[in-house]
Amino acid sequence: MAAVVVWGALTAVLAGCSGAGGGGVEVALPGKPRAPQEAIRVTPADGAKAVPAEGPLTVSVPEGRLERVVVTKVEDAQQEPVPGTIAADGLSWSPDPAAGKLALAAKYTVDAVALDGHDRRQARHTSFTTYVPEERFIGYFRPEHRSTVGVGMIVSFAFNKAVVNRADVERAITVTADPPVEVTGHWFGGERLDFRPRSYWKPGTEVTVRMSLRDVQGSPGSYGIQDKTIRFTIGRSQVSTVDAAAHTMVVRRDGKVLSTVPVSAGAPKTTTYNGKMVVMELFDVTRMNGQTVGFGGEYDIPDVPHAMRLTTSGTFLHGNYWASPETFGSVNTSHGCVGLRDDKGGGSDTPAGWFFDRTLVGDVIEVVNSEDKTVAPDNGLGGWNLSWADWAAGSSLT
Repeated sequence: MAAVVVWGALTAVLAGCSGAGGGGVEVALPGKPRAPQEAIRVTPADGAKAVPAEGPLTVSVPEGRLERVVVTKVEDAQQEPVPGTIAADGLSWSPDPAAGKLALAAKYTVDAVALDGHDRRQARHTSFTTYVPEERFIGYFRPEHRSTVGVGMIVSFAFNKAVVNRADVERAITVTADPPVEVTGHWFGGERLDFRPRSYWKPGTEVTVRMSLRDVQGSPGSYGIQDKTIRFTIGRSQVSTVDAAAHTMVVRRDGKVLSTVPVSAGAPKTTTYNGKMVVMELFDVTRMNGQTVGFGGEYDIPDVPHAMRLTTSGTFLHGNYWASPETFGSVNTSHGCVGLRDDKGGGSDTPAGWFFDRTLVGDVIEVVNSEDKTVAPDNGLGGWNLSWADWAAGSSLT
């Protein structure tokens, strides 16, 4: 509505200066007046469609000077003025550089008033629409907005389409921290981009993730659609070390030992990964079926209590009520998970219940002394297993 009011005001100025109608007296002016489209030249042309984001968008006059230019973006039923500047000589208008590219799938209106070389006032109204992409890509991200997470949290984006223009997409996502710390991205193929600092976050850090992906071309014909900000907070520091050989888990809170808990890790033929893993999800109860992670029919437990996911491939730290209590702290019996003693249905006063109640998404679980390889950095949020140099080398902006 604001743009309509402006246009009405501009045309009223023009009518008031014409000297025609209502019994007014016409004043003869020297020279033949130009047609509006010649007196005020607008690019893109009036009615243009599929205008690219790069434009260009300009308003100019061959003589005289521009008095006023109002450019409005109409998008999703919202109107927004486009800031711009008339040149010192008055012959042209251009958008401010900070305005960036044109928005795709949007309509723009241009309203301009100018005086020609003989001080005759002319007004012109034009409109055009920008290119509407056939394909859009989005990034599914973690952690959640406004969440409180552990010091090992890695900001992770999973894209629904493979990204070819990785530098453009990575540049459109910024991760900043208060207090400040360097944060760098790392690509795992074309569909996943993770961000982390050099070392674990400091407790109390406020992290802001700015996604400016709207209209960014991820691959030929595919443009981003998201323009949002995500904020989360780093909670207390909790890093736990599972010693597969000693059958124990030492829980450290803010650097101090909180407890040492007996565990049962992976059996000799189904060992647990070594390395740093980050809690990705928390489930009060979940089903675990060996067929979903590459095993046969060895197990299918419908009510595993206090389950904490550590890898995408199916490694959990979870409660175990089906093994004898003597198992924990003495023998490794699992198919790769780390088990804590628990009751059927999940006991609140069991080791599993105690640890679950003190765990955040983003907490770190590090497994040592297992007869297995180190977990892959893209299996879950395993990026902490890469050195900083190797991590930074995975950025498209390095």
